[in-house]
Amino acid sequence: MAKKGNRVQVILECTEHKSTNLPGTSRYITTKNKKNTPERLELKKFNPILKKVTVHKEIK
Repeated sequence: MAKKGNRVQVILECTEHKSTNLPGTSRYITTKNKKNTPERLELKKFNPILKKVTVHKEIK
């Protein structure tokens, strides 16, 4: 049986990586409760290309 609820899957993309000319992207997939957090999610995650912790924002 399928799960019920307001939880949706979202993709987080690094904001600092876009300004560099390095190839590739740093993306993470996570879930959020759309009812409790209707705004876009913003978390600090590790970027393996830049080798440091950066801010990752939710993309469409």
